[in-house]
Amino acid sequence: MDSVVSLADKLTLIDEHWSPRIVATVNEQEVKLVKVLGEFVWHDHPDTDELFLVVRGTLHIDLPDGRRTLRAGEMYVVPRTVRHRPVADEECHILLIESAGTLNTGEHTDSALTSPATWL
Repeated sequence: MDSVVSLADKLTLIDEHWSPRIVATVNEQEVKLVKVLGEFVWHDHPDTDELFLVVRGTLHIDLPDGRRTLRAGEMYVVPRTVRHRPVADEECHILLIESAGTLNTGEHTDSALTSPATWL
């Protein structure tokens, strides 16, 4: 990748919720954009941390010890093996960074929300 990526432009190309799209790679990490709305499934990622950066809106991340609320410009890292559930009361735009090939629903591969990330 040797061009500037406009997150705003890339987000206009996403029309489904909970369907991450890869916009770049850094070492063995994928940088993904996703639009979210409603409640996701409780899940974890046994082999990778997951960084959430809110681009627009408000995101709640439910964790076993309570809820974290992120607004535009804020980020949170969910450590590997920690069960979590993202929730957005209104549409929220998020940038994710996680290990290449990480499935959005973690161990719940049979969920209706399972969506392997694809390139935009």
